[in-house]
Amino acid sequence: MNPQAGQMPRHLSQVPIHVEDLTVAYQETPVLWDVDLDVPPGVLMAVVGPNGAGKTTLIKSILGLVKPVAGQVLIYGQPYETQRRLVAYVPQRSSVDWDFPTTALDVVLMGLYGRLGWFRRPGRSEREAALQALAKVGIEELAHRQINQLSGGQQQRVFLARALVQNAQIYLMDEPFQGVDATTESAIITLMQALRAEGKTLLVVHHDLQTVTEYFDWVTLLNVRRIASGPVSEVFTEENLRLTYGGRVPFFTTANGPQATLEAEKKH
Repeated sequence: MNPQAGQMPRHLSQVPIHVEDLTVAYQETPVLWDVDLDVPPGVLMAVVGPNGAGKTTLIKSILGLVKPVAGQVLIYGQPYETQRRLVAYVPQRSSVDWDFPTTALDVVLMGLYGRLGWFRRPGRSEREAALQALAKVGIEELAHRQINQLSGGQQQRVFLARALVQNAQIYLMDEPFQGVDATTESAIITLMQALRAEGKTLLVVHHDLQTVTEYFDWVTLLNVRRIASGPVSEVFTEENLRLTYGGRVPFFTTANGPQATLEAEKKH
């Protein structure tokens, strides 16, 4: 393990997410190759890289949804299976069957099944917690609306509320800003930053290079291999971005350092 910029806790029990020598392959084609990564506590970390870089696969590996060829992932020093109650997951909106006949409130209540078990019905306290989570994301009035009647931004807020109600320590989010309006994007980042202020750890797959320095304090640059990981101010450099995107990304300079153009990022 050779952590890049930033100082990591010495003991794995203090590290929210520890990825060591992780290799994942689909049909013998490596999607992640020998990836080492420590995500420190209380950071808002973006995972950035071109299409096919393995960003979603990294999250699925942390959740135990894909089996690695080699390596391991630990949550506070233990396998995910024993720590799953500490982790909340917001999947890509495009991966969800929105025609399933259920309400926004029911979707949020699903976030409590890990605590309740599948055979115990949610009670008044669980319903109140779910309504409070919907209120935090600004759509409490839509609690009884069918999810297929909601806009894309509203659907994303429902999934954020489902994650919030779990009261997790770690939040994994796969492109939460994809396909949402500017108002929803602003609400999501405000919520993320509030979670970070509470000491929560967030790992977020993100595609918009222009907002990395504005939204995040840590970043991991990934293209099958980990290119770099650490504080945005140290790691989000022109050199590392060129290594990540194969030298195809034009840049402009801002007060916060080099920025890749959005148009170039969308091409890959």
